[in-house]
Amino acid sequence: MSAMPTHQDRTRSNILPEPLRIGALAPLTPPGWVEAGRHLLAGMELAVGDVNADGGVHGAPLELLVRDTAAQPQRAEAAVTELAALGVAALAGEYHSVVARAVASRADALGVPFLCSSAVLDALTDQPTDRVARIAPAQSHGWRIYADHLLAAGHRRIAVAADPSVYWAAGTGILRDHLTPRGGTVVVLDPGDPEALCDTLAEQRVTALLLLTGHPEPAVPLVRAVRADRRMAGIMLGAPAGQPELPGWTALLGPDGAGIPFLRYLPDHLTPLGTRAEARLRDRLAATPSFVAFEGYDTILVLAEVFRAQGADRARIAAGWEQVAVDGTRGRIRFSRTPGIDVWQWVWPPVQIADRDPADPGRFRVLR
Repeated sequence: MSAMPTHQDRTRSNILPEPLRIGALAPLTPPGWVEAGRHLLAGMELAVGDVNADGGVHGAPLELLVRDTAAQPQRAEAAVTELAALGVAALAGEYHSVVARAVASRADALGVPFLCSSAVLDALTDQPTDRVARIAPAQSHGWRIYADHLLAAGHRRIAVAADPSVYWAAGTGILRDHLTPRGGTVVVLDPGDPEALCDTLAEQRVTALLLLTGHPEPAVPLVRAVRADRRMAGIMLGAPAGQPELPGWTALLGPDGAGIPFLRYLPDHLTPLGTRAEARLRDRLAATPSFVAFEGYDTILVLAEVFRAQGADRARIAAGWEQVAVDGTRGRIRFSRTPGIDVWQWVWPPVQIADRDPADPGRFRVLR
């Protein structure tokens, strides 16, 4: 006959596993793109709920510690320092590339793994590191596809209205390097004065203007100025950074925001998991979920899988990216090393070029 369990045995059996903490970083207040931050966080939160509903990671629940970066690199660095001290197993998220670069640098210095969800800047770190991996494609990959789309549509004389930043400068360089050997030219214009910019466009005889600018300012005033100028009737507006993807674009611009091709990181058809997640994200956001929301969801799926294989030890997590194989919302996710990119990279997420239908700005058209 077995002995009855003691009070100490019963107490020990009722102890719940410690949660696995993830530091979640997103722009949730201005000057950050708040709408993008909301979609990113919604995806991460939904995935955490799904993982926990399925038993967590070996019985341990996931827990998000959310910090607002507000698109400020110094604020993001401070958040990384705080979260590292709180004992997070890993960091996740961020949308703005310049901020994600600051996060990656600080996380690497502190030895905390960081899975970047949405930022695409190729040079996410200054040197190779095992501590950083990325779900989003590198900027050079997507923007070369966009440049090919411009060429296929007959555009050779292209202008960019570019804000001063590392991200926009990198994008301009990618476009120029890809287009120039193929007979294209790239003219860089100051987006600060929309009317003067339209005068220059007319003089330069460009056929396409790309908005390498922040949203809503100065992107929205630029679009309005070009659409209102009769001389610009034959000019194609483009937004490789994806500004028209989120509902706020249409809310501000209405029909003027349609017909502007942009990059989005979605497949022609979501996976079965993605289809289920899409319906619940739509309810959570009260809007069509953007690709950013799916990036957030996939980020948590990957981290949960890494935790299952490596536990919560930061060094083991950093050594475990190469073993990841996860069926996400948009395809199977694996990480590898890619020439010119110093972090572990999903090669590659699906890429589309889409726009909003001029006949129905609430509907997307896939162009490529």
